[in-house]
Amino acid sequence: MIRVLHAADLHLDSPFDALSEEKAVLRRAEQRELLRSLAGLRAEQGADLVLLSGDLFDSDAVWAETGEFLRLTLAEMAVPVFVAPGNHDYYRAGGRWERLSLPDNVRVFTSPDFDCEVLNDMGVRVWGAAFTDNYCEGKLAELRIPRQDGFTELVCLHGEVGVAASRYNPMTEAEIAATNADYLALGHNHGFSGLRRAGNTYYAWPGCPEGRGFDECGEKGVIVADVEPGSVKARFIPTAARRYERLSVPADALESFRLPEGAERNIYEICVTGETEHEPDLAALRRALEPRVFALRLRDETRLRRDVWERAGEDSLRGVFLRMLREKYD
Repeated sequence: MIRVLHAADLHLDSPFDALSEEKAVLRRAEQRELLRSLAGLRAEQGADLVLLSGDLFDSDAVWAETGEFLRLTLAEMAVPVFVAPGNHDYYRAGGRWERLSLPDNVRVFTSPDFDCEVLNDMGVRVWGAAFTDNYCEGKLAELRIPRQDGFTELVCLHGEVGVAASRYNPMTEAEIAATNADYLALGHNHGFSGLRRAGNTYYAWPGCPEGRGFDECGEKGVIVADVEPGSVKARFIPTAARRYERLSVPADALESFRLPEGAERNIYEICVTGETEHEPDLAALRRALEPRVFALRLRDETRLRRDVWERAGEDSLRGVFLRMLREKYD
C-alpha cells in the first residue's frame, strides 16, 4: 500500500481583487504559509509521495519570494513530489518551471505526451503529462498502461471529466477506465469530488486548498489516499486558513441575526431577502458586522411590500379587475 498526498489548484499569488490591497497582501502570504502546512501534513500523515495536479501558480507573474518558498517547502517534503502543470501554470521553455531551481526530490512533467517515473524501491510507477499552453486537447485516450506485477500505477494530470466541449484536457470515464491505472490524481475543478471509480481505476480531484472568492465557498483541502492495486481509500483533509461563505437573511430577521462562530477569520457575503416596508439599512448593517469578520460583502435582494388593492381606483382595465376581485374577496 502506498500513501499519497494529493493536492491541486493552489493558485499561488492570486490577486484577490475583491479585497483591500492590505488584505490581499495578507491572503497571498497565507497562501505561501499553506505550502508549509502541506509539508507538515505530509509528515503527519506519513505520505510516501506527493502528487500536485496543476495550477500551483495563478499566472506567470510569480513573486520571487513565492518561488523560493515553494522550493524550500518541496525540499522539506523529503519524499518524491510530482507536478503536472495545468492551464494557469503551463510548462514552456524558459518559463517559470525552468526558472525555479527545484530540489532533487521534485519531478515536473514537461511534455504534453505521457511520461513515466519508476520508483522501484516503492513498487510504484507515476505517469504524467503537462499543459504546454493555456488550453489542451484531450490526452488521456492516449494512455494505456502496461500493467507490471508488483507495481502500483499512479497518474498525475490536470483536466476535466465529462465535459466534451472543454478546452482543458477533457476526458471521459471510459477513457479513465481504459488507462489501467490504480489512481488518477486530477486537478482543475475547485470543489472536492469525492472518490470515484471508472472500471478498475479510482479517480478524484481535491479542489483548491484555499478559497479565493464566493465561487469557492465552504471547506477546502487536500486528499490523502491509500492506494494499492484494486483498492483505494481516500480522506479529505481541510487546509483552508479562511473560508468564503454565503448567508441569506430575511429582512424581518436582521435584528436577531448573529454571525456563526469563528466568523472573525472568514469572508462573508450576506444577502438580505424577503418583502419589507422599507429598504434595509445596509450601511448600518455593515457598521455592525464588518469589525467582526475578515471581509464582508452585502447584497439587497428585498422587495418592497405593496398593498394589493392600491391600484383598484385606477380608471383602467387593471382597476376594473381589482375592484371586481375585491368584491369577490369581501
